[in-house]
Amino acid sequence: MKLKQLGEFGLIDLLKENTIVDPASVVVGIGDDAAVLLPTPRQLQLLTTDMLVEAIHFDLKTTTPWQLGYKAVAVNLSDIAAMGGVPKHIVISLAIPQDLPVEFIVQLYEGMKEICRQFQVNIVGGDTVASPHGVVMNVAVTGEVDPTRLQRRSGAKPGDLVVVTGVLGNSAAGLDFLTRGNWEEFEYAWPLVTSHLTPQPLVKAGQIIAGFATSMDDISDGLASEANEIAKASAVGVRLLADSVPLSAEVQEAGTFFGKPALDYALYGGEDYQLLFTVEPEQYRLLTLAGIDQKLTVIGEVTSECTGVELVQPSGQITALAARGYNHFV
Repeated sequence: MKLKQLGEFGLIDLLKENTIVDPASVVVGIGDDAAVLLPTPRQLQLLTTDMLVEAIHFDLKTTTPWQLGYKAVAVNLSDIAAMGGVPKHIVISLAIPQDLPVEFIVQLYEGMKEICRQFQVNIVGGDTVASPHGVVMNVAVTGEVDPTRLQRRSGAKPGDLVVVTGVLGNSAAGLDFLTRGNWEEFEYAWPLVTSHLTPQPLVKAGQIIAGFATSMDDISDGLASEANEIAKASAVGVRLLADSVPLSAEVQEAGTFFGKPALDYALYGGEDYQLLFTVEPEQYRLLTLAGIDQKLTVIGEVTSECTGVELVQPSGQITALAARGYNHFV
């Protein structure tokens, strides 16, 4: 069945099932002029939004509707995680071609519902309109954070350590394989492609780190870009050690295969959705004892001896590290 046969209201009735996973915080969900939500007392409210446009952010030749729905929510939950918060509710706006099969939208929502179940997030509303040129979707997420645990980009201080979770560059290397095609023949490409198509927002880790860090950001545009954002917002310098940036064995194999420096995937690739944060040395020691389930790597320090971000090579050579993430308007 095509969407134009089902109609807008028929589509809403089809999709609104199983959208509320935490009913205690929802007074009115999908089906009225607006959602009515019950906030937690004495918590700050967080709000973030992200738009995905076909042929700019995703290619339906290389991603399934389920994967697209999952990732559209994941990237927003990562923003909440970077503030130390807990995601609570989402609203979804879709612009979709009228001749799109209904099954496409059902699978899109199944991907979104799956990650919402995983993180106990309610789908409480949105909008659907016709699109003459491909699929456009926008997800907005609300979250909550204790005022004492709110993290921003602007709290880094000289003497802080610069730390990152996980490994970097997997997503960008995965995108290279998806663009190339026939990636299934390379065993080491599977975790890279998975990292790109279904990233995992580090919500629980963000809440733990928030109790120790001085600033935090999620890595959506690449390490170089995010480090520069922290440096600028905090009015400090950031010095990164090239040989300390954590790279997976798969990224290093991908770099060899594509003829690229593996480190460039981490610095400029983006969409890793790991957490980059600064922390005082003693607080970092305490953090490592706090039971966090993520690999933590110290990759540099905050300094007053430079402005912006510097990259220190193993040879001792120091170069300025500019923000070179994806730019929509260049």
